[in-house]
Amino acid sequence: MGEKVDFRKAMKPLYGPTIRQGLHIVDVPPMRFLMIDGKGDPNTAADYRDALETLYPVAYAIKFASKTELGRDYVVPPLEGLWWADDMKTFITREKRKWQWTMMLMVPEWVGPKVIDAAIVRVGRKKNMPKALGKLRVELLEEGRAAQVLHIGPYDDEGPVLEKMHRAFIPAQGLTMVGKHHEIYLSDPRRVVAAKLRTVLRQPVR
Repeated sequence: MGEKVDFRKAMKPLYGPTIRQGLHIVDVPPMRFLMIDGKGDPNTAADYRDALETLYPVAYAIKFASKTELGRDYVVPPLEGLWWADDMKTFITREKRKWQWTMMLMVPEWVGPKVIDAAIVRVGRKKNMPKALGKLRVELLEEGRAAQVLHIGPYDDEGPVLEKMHRAFIPAQGLTMVGKHHEIYLSDPRRVVAAKLRTVLRQPVR
C-alpha cells in the first residue's frame, strides 16, 4: 500500500492556491467527477441537501474500494460546484433562488468505471438509499485555461471579487469567459466560522 494521496498537496495549483497569488491563470487538466444537478438557494433548497447526502456516500464507497481493491488510498477531495443562471449578474447581486448548479466530487484518474459502478450499486442497496442517487452521473470536465483566486470569508462576500475577475482581470489578459463559474470549498462551513471560509473561485477562459 502506497502513501495516502491528498489532492490539495498533489494538485496544489488547483486545490491549494494562496492569497498571495491573488487573481491568476491556471491550466486545468481534464478531470472526472461525480455530479448531481439542481437549482435554487443552496441554503434552503432540498435538492442541494439531497445532492450532498448522495455524493459523499458514493465518494467514500469509491475511496474504500480504491484502498481495498486497488491498493491506493486517498483523501476524498473537497466539494466543488459549477454555478450558472440565465442572468450571470445574479451572482454579483446574490439572488440565489435564480441559481442553477452542479455539485461535484472528483474521482481519481486511476479508479476505473467498474469500481465506480460497483460502488454506486453498493450505496443503492443500503437501507437508507440516498434520495438523489438516480440523478448521479460520472462525467469528464474539461475546463482548460481558467482564471482563479482564493477567497477567504463568507460566500456572500464573493460578489466584488467576481466582479473584479469578470470585468477587470479577465479582459486585461485579453481573454473572454467560457463555461461555468466554478467553486471549490476548502472549508467545512459546519466547522469553520464564515470569516475564515476558504473557497477557490474559478472561471474558464479562452
